[in-house]
Amino acid sequence: MYQRLLESYPAEADRYDEMLEPGGRLRPHWRTLIDQLEGLSPEILRRRAREVREAIAADGVTYNVYADPQGANRPWELDLLPQIISADEWQTLSAAVIQRARLLNAVLADLYGPQTLLSEGLLPPALVFGQHGYLWPCRGIEPPAGIHLHLYAIDLARSPDGHWWVMSDRTQGPSGAGYALQNRQIMSRAMPDTVRDMHVQSLLKFFHTLHDSLSALAPAGGETPLVVLLTPGPYNETYSEHAFLAHTLGFPLVEGADLMVRGDMVYLKTLSGLRRVHAILRRLDDDYCDPLELRSDSALGIPGLVQAARLGNVLIANSLGSGVLESGALHGFLPAICQRLLGQPLALPAVASWWCGEKPALDYTLANLEQLVIMPAFPSMRMQPVYGHSLNAQSRQRLVESLLAQPHAYVAQEWVRLSQAPVLSRSGEYRLMSRAVSLRVFVVAAADGSYHVMPGGLTRVAPRQRKDVVSMQQGGASKDVWVLSPVRPDVCDVATPMSAPLEEIDGRQSALDGALNMIRSTVDISSHAGENLFWMGRYAERCDNLAHLLRATLQRSTDLQGEARETFYQLCEICRGLGIALPSASAAGRPTVSAMQQGLIAAIADPAASVGIAGNLRHLHHCGYQVREHLSLDNWQALNRMPGLVADVSGHAGLTPAAALHMLNNVIQACVGLAGHALDDMTRDEGWHFLMLGRHIERMTHLAALFGQFLRLPPERQNRTLPWLLESANSVVTYRVRYRRAPEWLPVLHLLVFDVSNPHGIAFQFHMLERYLSDIAEQLGTLSMDTPAHLSAVLREFELQDLSHDSLFVADAHARLVQLMRDAIAGAFSLSDELARHFFTPLNAPVSQGVS
Repeated sequence: MYQRLLESYPAEADRYDEMLEPGGRLRPHWRTLIDQLEGLSPEILRRRAREVREAIAADGVTYNVYADPQGANRPWELDLLPQIISADEWQTLSAAVIQRARLLNAVLADLYGPQTLLSEGLLPPALVFGQHGYLWPCRGIEPPAGIHLHLYAIDLARSPDGHWWVMSDRTQGPSGAGYALQNRQIMSRAMPDTVRDMHVQSLLKFFHTLHDSLSALAPAGGETPLVVLLTPGPYNETYSEHAFLAHTLGFPLVEGADLMVRGDMVYLKTLSGLRRVHAILRRLDDDYCDPLELRSDSALGIPGLVQAARLGNVLIANSLGSGVLESGALHGFLPAICQRLLGQPLALPAVASWWCGEKPALDYTLANLEQLVIMPAFPSMRMQPVYGHSLNAQSRQRLVESLLAQPHAYVAQEWVRLSQAPVLSRSGEYRLMSRAVSLRVFVVAAADGSYHVMPGGLTRVAPRQRKDVVSMQQGGASKDVWVLSPVRPDVCDVATPMSAPLEEIDGRQSALDGALNMIRSTVDISSHAGENLFWMGRYAERCDNLAHLLRATLQRSTDLQGEARETFYQLCEICRGLGIALPSASAAGRPTVSAMQQGLIAAIADPAASVGIAGNLRHLHHCGYQVREHLSLDNWQALNRMPGLVADVSGHAGLTPAAALHMLNNVIQACVGLAGHALDDMTRDEGWHFLMLGRHIERMTHLAALFGQFLRLPPERQNRTLPWLLESANSVVTYRVRYRRAPEWLPVLHLLVFDVSNPHGIAFQFHMLERYLSDIAEQLGTLSMDTPAHLSAVLREFELQDLSHDSLFVADAHARLVQLMRDAIAGAFSLSDELARHFFTPLNAPVSQGVS
């Protein structure tokens, strides 16, 4: 039994093996999994591993690594095999983790309060005050209920004897809890029967506790509390997790620029004005949070935030200054501190550590360098761990000199050989390999001050065999953590936005009124989110318009003879007038058809093209990436696939017109799907109105520019290019159904310019912009923009017969129509600027009262 999978698995005697006992037998809690895997064929196992990778790509789960060859958005890596922990072992481990969370919270309360640990000599003052992590402006700030650590993470590793040891504490804005839930959701889809049969505990209660705790502790003063998740922005390595957590918890995802402090209160800049923020779940490092009192060069924080917290007007989780505990130099002092503060021995000790700022510890470190790992004493130091046994003589001497020069900056830790766990080979072979692993466990504080451990966590996997560095920055992967239960859990790990159930509100009339007000109220959309939704609409429409234009033109670039050749060059002139970079005539004559084809293909595939599809797809994805919490999973997955629909710049020169047309067809189909999501899969709130405004402004701009360029052609050329014009404006089917005849000038003109029922006509854009602007003015006020109404009025002054080529008034009507196209383009730019001024930079916006 189990021979097929285990026969090539390399067990190592000097490490604890998570799956195998010392004699090579399976540990009891692994048997169900391995038994089920043995029943799968290699093809099924590989397919499931592929499904995991595809789910990660579809969901857009990334871990950004700067200068990474895979790009800024490197896909998250999840191994198909979980790490399994038995129920008995977890009960002991979680109790010890809770004790450590209580201890660290008490240490923070003391360091920013009476400082008895310093006065009694239990902590060296130099270790606390000698680092950037201690924030003097935060001393004396008392958080609600005395909770400094609302969310805590601890990195654990097993020594060869199987004991758990603390490697590091994460106390600022610990990352990974969202990744853990995403791992679980993906694994539940890949191996649903196994998750069910093994009674794997659900993770969702952890997130419900976090949501309810922040909402209950927020100083709302009778208002419905507004909790936001503060992110450094989309270039942060874990931004994907921030967006997922915001969606799961139902909190707006905001950046520092979205918040401001007025009257010592924190406000969110929304499309309807300023909305008071009562609590901030932050993923921004301590010193970046307030450039007024902390780091003055920070462009990510909120000026005045420390004062707002000092006065108790906002809850910040975790409290500012909590990063002081992330120093590995504290580990050696915690056993005595635990006895002093909690009156009990420390249940979960750290790996043996020596702070070199004390002379005996420095002497021990220098004498035993080969058995130790040298690490930075403070998180602000950018330094990778140095393994003493791996140093040559020259490197060892340099390290000794650094230790002697700045001993307080270093910590020495015992070198612990991490435990190993099985991973599925990435080479496609059906075999197991061993990799070193470490476990990150998460703890959340409830509103009553008690701590609760997530029954699972995040296992990080070393990228290579016998490598003890498990950093995600260095190419590591992850595992889902399965904590087993004696009985089957009755909750599945499907994340939905969380809130307190309305039926739990007590029967008092005031509470009922508050619930009804909450039901009737709309969600406040931040100005930043509104702007990204607006530009998401514009870029989506821009990609669609360009794709139709380029497809209609590229289709006419083959088998050119006589007039068709001249017409093709005329079409290319129109494209050039619309900003597409195509070769132009020179003293040597006109460019070849092949050169024009390559120019059109470059407009599809070259991301550097100023007017091109690849670049606009990336801009579209970037805007959507920042508003993921406003999109359904299906909508986001459709958007997330779009940048991959075209080849990149390195391959566009070799693309054939046929291949380029195939890409354009894919882009158009994807744009149609995205438009469908916009109309049928999004909440009709203020953000949606700005999305639709962006779409119609962009379509109006494109159609006006396209028609303006078309009107520059002489009448005989116009007649030959009418089919192309209909294709470029995506109105071929409408024309055929309505007129059932070959394209003619006046019917085409009426359909594309004057027909208010054609969704791809100019009059329709004027009408829809009037409608959406009216809706926004009714909802948000402070809006008076009559540009679309004015353009509609001018359009109604035309007599269609005057634009006939045979009319006596055609020259004047033609000139007026050309001017209308120019006015429409100018009006679109003006309208976009006015929207930005009114809603996207509301520095003087009114304060919107919270729901009471």
